[in-house]
Amino acid sequence: MKKSYKSVFILLFIAITVSAILHVFKYYDLLILPSVFREISRWLILIILFYYGWEKRSLTTWILISMLTGVEFGIDFPTMAITLNFLSKIFLNLVKTIIAPLLFGTLVVGIAGHSNLKQVGRMSWKSLLYFEIVSTIALFTGLAAINLSRAGVGVHLPSTPESSALQSIQGQSGTDIILHIFPENLAKAIYEGQVLQIVVFSILFGIAVALVKDRYRQPVVKFAGALSEVMFKFTNIVMYFAPVAVFAAIAYIIGNMGLSVLINLLKLLATLYVALICFLSFVLVPITWFLKIPLKNFIRAVSEPATIAFSTTSSEAALPVAMENMEQFGVPRKIVAFVIPTGYSFNLDGTTLYLSLAAIFVAQAAGVHLSFDKQLLLMVTLMLTSKGVAGVPRAALVILLGTASGFGLPLLPIYLILGIDVLMDMGRTAVNVIGNCLATAVIARWEGEFDEVMAKNYKPDSTAELI
Repeated sequence: MKKSYKSVFILLFIAITVSAILHVFKYYDLLILPSVFREISRWLILIILFYYGWEKRSLTTWILISMLTGVEFGIDFPTMAITLNFLSKIFLNLVKTIIAPLLFGTLVVGIAGHSNLKQVGRMSWKSLLYFEIVSTIALFTGLAAINLSRAGVGVHLPSTPESSALQSIQGQSGTDIILHIFPENLAKAIYEGQVLQIVVFSILFGIAVALVKDRYRQPVVKFAGALSEVMFKFTNIVMYFAPVAVFAAIAYIIGNMGLSVLINLLKLLATLYVALICFLSFVLVPITWFLKIPLKNFIRAVSEPATIAFSTTSSEAALPVAMENMEQFGVPRKIVAFVIPTGYSFNLDGTTLYLSLAAIFVAQAAGVHLSFDKQLLLMVTLMLTSKGVAGVPRAALVILLGTASGFGLPLLPIYLILGIDVLMDMGRTAVNVIGNCLATAVIARWEGEFDEVMAKNYKPDSTAELI
């Protein structure tokens, strides 16, 4: 740890202690002091955090600092805070522009780019079958968790034109819902933000590309791949505005609804992590036990890439280490090279669990009752739209925004989620990486190519231990 960081942490500890003492004195009427002293003590903590953020130069750090600053700003300057909503809207408008090209590019590459799956044979359909089964379990785990915790119930959203428009949304029959899935015009679907229609078109287009001759397929796949890479970079650029958007969103919400809304956010955060732990404990661990994969050594193998994913909130950052460790764990290189990259498009366990949980939270916060059949349709939509976004930090927010718009849900509750999204992204990204690492061992076992000796004798590299 750098010496400057130690000094910052000491100052931060002193400032938090002084602030806590002042607030305890106020609570128990032990010492009567003007409220300005307590406000100064809280802002002093934020100033120290700002200095730490400047030294750290990490987007994740700045988002966390912005979240705390937004809470304080909303408490101290509520009138000014409620005028900041336009900053969050700028950010969400930019995110909306990402949805269609990102989904199109990733899905076409995911389907047409793996047209050689026919050559891979059994491994391909086994991988895809396993991905979809586990992802579906993750979706319904999140759905069950949020319906049990009801974290969004009790949120009183301020009256806005958007919420008024929500009341006029009329229900659709089963036939209308099915018909609405298929696009009549791609440009219209993009303009209206009909995510499921974009997905259906992209899937059919990807299949068509996979079926044409190689000289026609390759240029389209290269274009789609280039489009995906550009949109990933575009997303990263937009995310630099995230700290400002998080500050504005939290300040606006606190200024409008007070501190009580934080209880719902903490419930949502706790619900996610409990659901992720349950998924790991009752789905992934039993899979390792059933297939006789050495659990202790598997945990050693995935601990480093999972930690990288947790700290950077990017599955892509953990990709090289994950592939290297699983190969050392006893999975053949040809399986690792196929399963992990494919899993990054089709096996996002943490992201799919989060999306189902967050989407229902938005409905609960808006007071919108979703029947079971609509929740099922929502799950299908999320399963399709979540493909191919694991490498981009907080890209799940893009999917959530598009899905909420497609189902007529208001965007205001997403402002709430935006405030703690970085904390949620850490857990879901780590689970994405763990799930994909396990998938390589599962497929290797099914193919009869899992190296028992290497798995039982696996030890992390000395460099990994130092990290």
